[in-house]
Amino acid sequence: MKLETNLTAIAQKSITDVLENQAFVEHLQQLNAAEIDDAVYELELKISPQIDCTQCGNCCKTLMINVEPKEADIAALHLQISRAKFDETYIEKSVGGKMLISKIPCHFLEDNKCNIYLSRFAGCKEFPALHLPQIQKRLFTIFMHYGRCPIIFNVMEALKKEVRFEWKGDASIISQF
Repeated sequence: MKLETNLTAIAQKSITDVLENQAFVEHLQQLNAAEIDDAVYELELKISPQIDCTQCGNCCKTLMINVEPKEADIAALHLQISRAKFDETYIEKSVGGKMLISKIPCHFLEDNKCNIYLSRFAGCKEFPALHLPQIQKRLFTIFMHYGRCPIIFNVMEALKKEVRFEWKGDASIISQF
């Protein structure tokens, strides 16, 4: 299987295929949840190693990152600065006290690599989160990132083939999974 890694092509296809992807999401909602989780997990295991995230870095360039207090403590320690300095330099707090990295692209992205990689935040570690169960409950989020992440894009395109989903204009032809 040839993988698409061109970010411009991926972004363009995410725009042109909105109706197809909506129909695909509706189709996936009708299938067995455990089978979809297993299929996505297996596809992610095959596809992810073939994509070099450091050639892309698009997640770090475009996503807002949530930070938990313990994660901020660990990152501050990694950077050898006080937690107060870390918060002042890198964190924005919501009215409710939620913490976010204060800049997009992320402060810690250098040459498409995380300069605090070993101390990176949970959201960064688990992205694109295709290894997690309950894919059907997260399809909205997954397709939000479909045009941004080559792994998500290629896994979802492979899943269309796996479940024999074919799009024909405004109607889809669907075979049993």
